[in-house]
Amino acid sequence: MKVACVGGGPAGLYLSILLKRQDPTHDVTVYERDPEGSTYGWGVTYWRGLLDRLQEHDPDSARAVEEHSVRWRDGVAHVGDLATRHHGDEGFGIGRHRLLALLAARARELGVRLEYEHPVTGANPPAADLVVAADGAGSALRGHHGGHFGTEITGGRNRYVWLGSTKVFDAFTFAFAETRHGWIWAYGYGYGPEGSTCVVECAPETWTGLGLDRADQAEGLVLLEKLFADVLDGHPLTARSSGRAGAAWPVFRTVTNRTWSRGNLVLLGDAAHTTHYSVGAGTTLALEDAMALAAALREPDSTLPDALADYERERRTALLPAQSAARLSAQWYENLPRYIRLPPQQMFALLGQRHSPLLPYLPPRLYYRIDRAAGRLETLRRVKRRLGPVIARTVQARRLATGDGPDRSGRTDAVPAHRG
Repeated sequence: MKVACVGGGPAGLYLSILLKRQDPTHDVTVYERDPEGSTYGWGVTYWRGLLDRLQEHDPDSARAVEEHSVRWRDGVAHVGDLATRHHGDEGFGIGRHRLLALLAARARELGVRLEYEHPVTGANPPAADLVVAADGAGSALRGHHGGHFGTEITGGRNRYVWLGSTKVFDAFTFAFAETRHGWIWAYGYGYGPEGSTCVVECAPETWTGLGLDRADQAEGLVLLEKLFADVLDGHPLTARSSGRAGAAWPVFRTVTNRTWSRGNLVLLGDAAHTTHYSVGAGTTLALEDAMALAAALREPDSTLPDALADYERERRTALLPAQSAARLSAQWYENLPRYIRLPPQQMFALLGQRHSPLLPYLPPRLYYRIDRAAGRLETLRRVKRRLGPVIARTVQARRLATGDGPDRSGRTDAVPAHRG
């Protein structure tokens, strides 16, 4: 089979690796519009489960990725002058540049052709048996057939910016700073000895109140370095070059599609779906997409349309928990005033529980007490797991029936006090 992967990110590169491992006679080419070695962002995160799956599918690339990753088990939250540390699951960080270089080297080793500085649009798709649109959330291939795919793009409420720092965090770090215009916060995690990724987020009124919508890049970085001086320990923040003031602070765009394929064209990774960055799952989901598509194409008696349908069906089902977690996580941050005044231990505990469908529907202090009790009683744990989705569905149905909007007050006694 002749395969054209459009997009040289993790999804496209890893799919090319898996296809060549399955059948070395496959003719696989990866087309990337940018020069080799140029990439956005600093580091990406993943968890032990992904590493185990990479080991199952291609031990060579799995070993290389693990060897060049840093790991942590602790999470640290700074709220003003207070801080708390919790021990958790094993997490990993790796530089995006490093990850792409490792996957590109492995792909070349297996005989994949890599064509850099080769933009592909819907008007000039490569001639191939299968064309894979792995060209990101703004996919040009998908956009050319937007009516067929039924693409919907929903913008979030908060503003965010993707930054780097020479500060190497030894734990996944959350820092919340209060200003007279509201709270602003950062997520920081190391990706190697050279530095860390820092994602900064705030409500739109805080963004404009601080003047970040008008500040040029240098002015914005100076302000953020002052706000997060306690966790940066004197290290600077760095940014990608951007144009006009405020341009580097988008809202997160959630991409969904009614269908993922059209003839011999199929969507992969962010071109098919996006999940909010606060759950750190984007790279993992893209690589898992590649695994599922390669497996579907491996079935000997399956036609290409059947294989693409099987891939889409499997991944839509598998994505539901991650998409739910991402939606709830984004809502938790959009309603930060509801939680930020809790004692640090409670606030951090609810930060870790932000994926719970039950949390938005209970006063935070009550939820915290139930969660603590559930940790000691198996029966209460089962009730909590079952009750959350039931309450979420019931309240949502009631809202739809009455036309009531969500409560954005941020009050701790509001049920629910989150963005619907």
